[in-house]
Amino acid sequence: MNRKQLVEQIRKKKSVLCVGLDTDIEKIPSFLLEKEDPVFEFNKAIIDATHKYTVAYKPNIAFYEALGVKGWQSLEKTINYLNENYPEVFTIADAKRGDIGNTSARYAKAFFEELSFDSITVAPYMGSDSVKPFTGFKNKWVILLALTSNPGAFDFQTQNRGNSDEMLFEKVLEESKKWGDKEDMMYVVGATKADYMRKVRNVVPENFLLVPGVGAQGGSLSEVMENGLGKEPNLLINSSRGVIYASNEEDFAEIAGKKAKALQQEMAPYIK
Repeated sequence: MNRKQLVEQIRKKKSVLCVGLDTDIEKIPSFLLEKEDPVFEFNKAIIDATHKYTVAYKPNIAFYEALGVKGWQSLEKTINYLNENYPEVFTIADAKRGDIGNTSARYAKAFFEELSFDSITVAPYMGSDSVKPFTGFKNKWVILLALTSNPGAFDFQTQNRGNSDEMLFEKVLEESKKWGDKEDMMYVVGATKADYMRKVRNVVPENFLLVPGVGAQGGSLSEVMENGLGKEPNLLINSSRGVIYASNEEDFAEIAGKKAKALQQEMAPYIK
């Protein structure tokens, strides 16, 4: 999916909602465990109930890897279902990959070509040669970890560099502008770091930001919209647990749809 298509979808739905499919087999409704593939059945129901209000879906790959071969099969069914039934929706492989060049090239092939995701999250710590193999794929995106929502982010990401006032995450943003542009590079910026959002936008005003941490992690949706949304609606706000686990009963999908609608309605006034 290219940038124009993503922006058009955001404006049409008046939403920047990304639903995280962090599907934990220990948390899904127990009656689904009787199904042949409970993880896929859960995902399918969530997708069908929320797609009207959602512009992106983000399976967290760890939840699928933890189930071995069956988990990978569930993931493949999920991405195929999205691509076949809701091709207008942006898909994110939340894999947080990043390794030496030839390894990153294989990760890129796995998620872009074999699984047909639109994008993948990538860790920048190993530098340019670990990130560049993910670039150059037509209509595919790198989503670089810049300023994450976890408490440990303060261990390194916000530390000043030497005698400079520049923080490490600002250096990552600045350096990575050499690796991609607003057409193929996004950044992860945690909603729990909303007060840093302006610093991020000073460096990358036009790039899309993927913002996790709204809801269960305590991030403020209104603060993110006010500080992170550019002139073009170049923002994706992720909600996982707050949507997909809003109910553990047979009405889980219906309640997830209501939660997604409520978030969309909160976003809509900000989107012109």
